[in-house]
Amino acid sequence: MLKVKENCLYHLVCPTSMGVRITPADRLPVHTSRMYQMQATSAESNVLNVSAALGLKTKVLTAFVAGSPIADFIKSELRFRNIDYEGPEVKQDGPWGVRHQFNIADSGYGLRGPRVWNDRAGEVGRFLNVKDFDTERIFGKEGVGILHLSGLIASMSADTTQFCLDLARAAKKHGTLISFDLNFRASFWKGREEELRASFTEIASYADILIGNEEDFQLALGVKGPEAGGKDIASKIDAFKGMVLEVRKQFPHAQVYATTLRQVLNANQHMWGALVLVGDKWYVEEPREIQVLDRIGGGDGFVAGLLYAILRGWEQDKWIQFAWATGVLATTVYDDYGTPADEDQVWAIYSGNARVKR
Repeated sequence: MLKVKENCLYHLVCPTSMGVRITPADRLPVHTSRMYQMQATSAESNVLNVSAALGLKTKVLTAFVAGSPIADFIKSELRFRNIDYEGPEVKQDGPWGVRHQFNIADSGYGLRGPRVWNDRAGEVGRFLNVKDFDTERIFGKEGVGILHLSGLIASMSADTTQFCLDLARAAKKHGTLISFDLNFRASFWKGREEELRASFTEIASYADILIGNEEDFQLALGVKGPEAGGKDIASKIDAFKGMVLEVRKQFPHAQVYATTLRQVLNANQHMWGALVLVGDKWYVEEPREIQVLDRIGGGDGFVAGLLYAILRGWEQDKWIQFAWATGVLATTVYDDYGTPADEDQVWAIYSGNARVKR
């Protein structure tokens, strides 16, 4: 039975490399837009957002560029989102030194698909090291309910790979649950395939909650599954179940396995569903059509809702329902993350109730 450690200062903690995302106004393409919106972002902090918005205690373990106005902007955004932060202040070392990453995103529209450009040269988070954090204090004295790890931070550099391994080992030592979202990115794995496969396999072996889509499980862990993309994703549910069962066979320590199901009709309309396996019990959300303002962060939103439901100790059938709806919530805003006003708003999304609430 999945049991969250009690009497923890923090419900949810993650390592991450914070940066900023800039997005053209009015869903215009990047190469023709002159107006942009900027937000502080990272895949891992996206996952904290639902819990932070709904009253749980969360923290990112990260690094900042000392004296940088971008670092100040990121800190203020984290405070606004009720997310604590901890990490070293690293000297910039001149114009060609370290900096926070930029993520430049075209949300797409209709049949013009989204495009994302990552500008991460000199990223300060690439040098994260466990020596800059007191893991005995964090996991032992303060206590953490769930440590969430993402394949993005785990594959960003040799240093961050080791950092995630060290955190996973420390969390396991102190009875903290570990959530691992594989988040495979081919550009991060190029030239490091053998090393990363071994590291991801080790982290997955510690994970109590293991999450990925069909590409993640196949490319990061080498588990066979259905072909990515295509039409009529609902017809592939049995194939997805077979893939998850194969993952469980290879990584039996986990107690929860989850995968999202997405079929893109166009940039504004998706079919969105999910599978969760808890023990021997399947929970399935058949794909439903949803309207999409910006798809980026939808998967993180799903994980955010899943972890929140687990932390709250809800009945297992509620986990996937809440997660499905928080994934939808994230796609209704330009931010990479969903910020629910309250739990009722999420449940209204799940039930399909978009009537005005006065």
